Amino acid sequence: MTFWRRWRIRILLFLAVLGPGFITANVDNDAGGILTYSQAGAQFGYLLLWTMVPITLALIVVQEMSARMGAVTGKGLSDLIREEFGLRLTFLMMVLLVIVNFGNVVTEFIGIAGSMQLFHISRYISVPICALLVWFLVVKGDYKGVEKVFLTASIFYIAYIVAGVLSEPNWHEAMLQTVKLPPLATWRDKTYVYMVVGIVGTTIAPWMQFYLQSSVVEKGINVRQYAASRLDVIVGSFFTDIVAWFIVVACAATLYVHGLGEIKVPADAAEAMKPLAGQYAFILFAAGLFNASLFAASILPLSTAYTVCEGLGFESGLDKGFKDAPFFYWFYTLLLAAGAAVVLIPHFPLIKVAILSQVLNGVLLPVVMIFMLKLINKHELMGKYTNSLWFNGIAWTTAVVVIVLSLVMVVTSF
Repeated sequence: MTFWRRWRIRILLFLAVLGPGFITANVDNDAGGILTYSQAGAQFGYLLLWTMVPITLALIVVQEMSARMGAVTGKGLSDLIREEFGLRLTFLMMVLLVIVNFGNVVTEFIGIAGSMQLFHISRYISVPICALLVWFLVVKGDYKGVEKVFLTASIFYIAYIVAGVLSEPNWHEAMLQTVKLPPLATWRDKTYVYMVVGIVGTTIAPWMQFYLQSSVVEKGINVRQYAASRLDVIVGSFFTDIVAWFIVVACAATLYVHGLGEIKVPADAAEAMKPLAGQYAFILFAAGLFNASLFAASILPLSTAYTVCEGLGFESGLDKGFKDAPFFYWFYTLLLAAGAAVVLIPHFPLIKVAILSQVLNGVLLPVVMIFMLKLINKHELMGKYTNSLWFNGIAWTTAVVVIVLSLVMVVTSF
């Protein structure tokens, strides 16, 4: 077999399994993520860019474990937790996950409302229409069709890279701060520490592990295809954090430089950028926010529905019809409708809900990670695909760091 033929086969295999890892990682740049990254750039300039390197490595490690478990066992994460740890513990975890994810769904509709208001479209028009659009896409589509739409939506994140370039940052300073640790004095600033915690919490969220593993199973990826699936996870993790890097850079080059400071909602970043970086940067940033929020509003209720159905033993999956998986589709519909309805309530504390959802993400993540590490190291379950010694070292270190940072986030939040 020639060199080029081998590479052609590898590329075709990669394209065949492309989807779960790339989509899951990109949804992480949702309204809450954009708010956090924008705030990091607006408040601290380029001083938080160094976090992108360790966070990308941690994201790859955690996502790789989820995808590997799905490929080897052919089961979702909730399924495995129920089988290995019992229904009571699974039910408790699912209740927590539903609460956390509902807060995230509300945050996505806050992003939709805010981005459309920048184009003078009322939230009472944009939110119901988008909720119906998302519902129709997921309920009436099959897995392959929905996945193609999601992959297309992922590509639109390039808008943030272009917005970052248009903001004309100090490239030398940005590159330097990416590979250089900040001065020790900055760690005395509680706001800086809180922002570091916020970036970690928004980049590695609990729902991602459940959605990724369920997607790997539904796509039918098995052990033989896993090498290409792992590449899907790695490419997705790199791409999403490159986009996050450009969001920080864009806000550092405009909002921080002009001393505009705190951002209250994601749309604030786009609006403040308009007079500083020009009309095109504003349109790209606002359009990117709308795409990210709509994209995540599709995935988050879907992830929750997968998790609950797997945990309770109900039928689930986009390739099944409403009659075959009624609980799955009704639960998805309820989450979507309730999330949209909350945003339409006058004087509802939207920003408090958005921030609380990120805090709850941080609280739940270490619990999910410990379950994952216990499962992936069971030889009876994973066979020869358990974690290696060095991989366990990285994974447990990641888990411990996330636990410590989550505790710091909870303490500083309250």
